[in-house]
Amino acid sequence: MSTDVPTPNPPRPPRTFLWAGLGFSLCLALLVVGLVRPRQEPLQRLGRLPAFSFTRQDGQPFGLKQLEGRPWVANFIFTRCPTICPVFTRKMAGVQKQTADLGELALVSFSVDPKYDTPERLTAYAEKHGANPARWSFLTGDYVQLKDTIVGGFKIAMGREEGKDENDIASIFHGSHFVLVDRTGEIRGYYNSEHDDDVERLVRDAARLVKSGE
Repeated sequence: MSTDVPTPNPPRPPRTFLWAGLGFSLCLALLVVGLVRPRQEPLQRLGRLPAFSFTRQDGQPFGLKQLEGRPWVANFIFTRCPTICPVFTRKMAGVQKQTADLGELALVSFSVDPKYDTPERLTAYAEKHGANPARWSFLTGDYVQLKDTIVGGFKIAMGREEGKDENDIASIFHGSHFVLVDRTGEIRGYYNSEHDDDVERLVRDAARLVKSGE
């Protein structure tokens, strides 16, 4: 006679737990294959720019009014800069290339050395870096007004060491961040041009602005 005690069947989990487990597994699988992406946080709102108007490389007035209704990316350079500006401009050229399918997106480079950077010099500089004039504007104008816009509006450093001659280009300084601006003139992000992952994030965020209509 067998003395084995029959083992009772384990209790079945409630159906709700089964469906929850299946749902979690399905979501995990979809995330892995890229069919479902985590919810993106909205872009920050970092302040509205004051109205400004300067002179474009073609000699025409250009400012916030001409940019109204278009998202845009700003950076800050000067044409005789031997160090950061060539690299910063090449990064902007890369943004131009990577956003070629976002024709609505404008690019704007502000000169921090406007007395030297005439429209003619900006035109030559733009051509040297392959700038598409339909999308990419280079601006010059009154130094005080430019500084008010860049420092007061964009919150980007700019200036010249006190007491230095204006031809001492080593005394000129400025920030190296890209600034993303929406259709209404509000700043939506800052991106360090020296960090490739920041530049990639800029391209993604610019595409979000174009596609969302913000």
